[in-house]
Amino acid sequence: MRKVLLAAMVIWLLAPFDLTASAADIEEGYTSLFNGIDLAGWVKRGGSAEYEVENGSIVGNCIPNTPGNTFLCSEKKFGNFVLKLQYKFLEAGNSGIQFRSAARAEGDGQRVYGYQYEMGPGGDATGRIYDEGRRGHKFGIVWLDAYTPQDRIDAAQASYREGEWNDVEIQCVGPSIKTWLNGNLVVDLFDSFSMKGFFGLQIHAGESGSVAWRNIRVKDLGESKWDPFFVKGDDGNYQLANAKFVLPEEWSFTEDGVLCGVHSKSQGKDGLVISSKNYDNFIARVTYRMQGGNSALYFRAEETSAPWVLRGFQNEIANNGKDSALWHTAGIVDGKTIPGRGWVVTNDEFVEKVRNKDGQWNTTCTAAYGDRLVQTLNGFCTSDLVDEACEKTGKLGLQMHGGTDCEMFFKDFEVMPITDDMMKLIERK
Repeated sequence: MRKVLLAAMVIWLLAPFDLTASAADIEEGYTSLFNGIDLAGWVKRGGSAEYEVENGSIVGNCIPNTPGNTFLCSEKKFGNFVLKLQYKFLEAGNSGIQFRSAARAEGDGQRVYGYQYEMGPGGDATGRIYDEGRRGHKFGIVWLDAYTPQDRIDAAQASYREGEWNDVEIQCVGPSIKTWLNGNLVVDLFDSFSMKGFFGLQIHAGESGSVAWRNIRVKDLGESKWDPFFVKGDDGNYQLANAKFVLPEEWSFTEDGVLCGVHSKSQGKDGLVISSKNYDNFIARVTYRMQGGNSALYFRAEETSAPWVLRGFQNEIANNGKDSALWHTAGIVDGKTIPGRGWVVTNDEFVEKVRNKDGQWNTTCTAAYGDRLVQTLNGFCTSDLVDEACEKTGKLGLQMHGGTDCEMFFKDFEVMPITDDMMKLIERK
């Protein structure tokens, strides 16, 4: 009888840990990030909240009225991945799950910043993306996924199980970020502010809050890299890679890799940088500064015999409210003018809030994925549209507009192609 009781006690003691391990083991390709016993592989950053292991779960407890949010962070960093876990609130509060995150020194401690999967009380806004310690609440923008349809948010929130375990899934593949709550898609976002970082379990500062997490497992999908168009040659000087100049006499590199373009009003042709290859699904970005004139980041464009050469989409660079707007330009093929569509989308009022003025650097970004075209300026989404009439492939380019005096400076012009293997993951519903 004593042996039976002893065996029963051993089974009872080990049961929580076996359950945690089995959830990770049943899915091929996943690795557990939590051993169910202790906090090995994790480090606390930020505030004063406390973390402990209880019944095979990580439990975080708010220390009331102490400053700063607290994060239990994975020691390992991930680029592309699928993260799965379960959570439930033990005591009402606010929480979240950091991913592709980092930390900076702040006072005597560290400030965590980066993408956060929101975990709101009662399921409110759960699964939406907040940018902790970085872009959150700037320019009146709370959520990075400002274009998420409300009906999709409502459907996910309706699936929330109060006081019970809820299933979380986060997938990052290159610029694509997707989240699910209890199997319901919440966010489908394209963003490129950071491509790798740690995970973090947040306890928000406040008067209360206790959260439990379990079955934390990840499928590591490697890391996507940017392909630069500006590279340092064997002689130590910068040059173009996989691209060419139009009117090369108007372009030159500085010692630190900034491409300078000077274009005279008397020159009727455009000065251009044009990629050697076509790109269909991709994300491309460039940082620019200008002192007069007009420019653009071309994409899905074709070369024609027009003085401006390229026909296709322009992510506008104008040093005004039209920055990051989409213009579709005309072209000349076999002596015939093929009309463009003009302005496809603008967002002047918002752009004036987020663009840096007075000759400062701005970073503009285009993600093109099938018929979906997403523009961001300085990390803030200015448009996200489905355009069935869009070209499906073409060249990337930088422009100095003909017939106007231009002085342009470009740096960090680069592209990240979205491969067929990446697309298979991005297409998941």
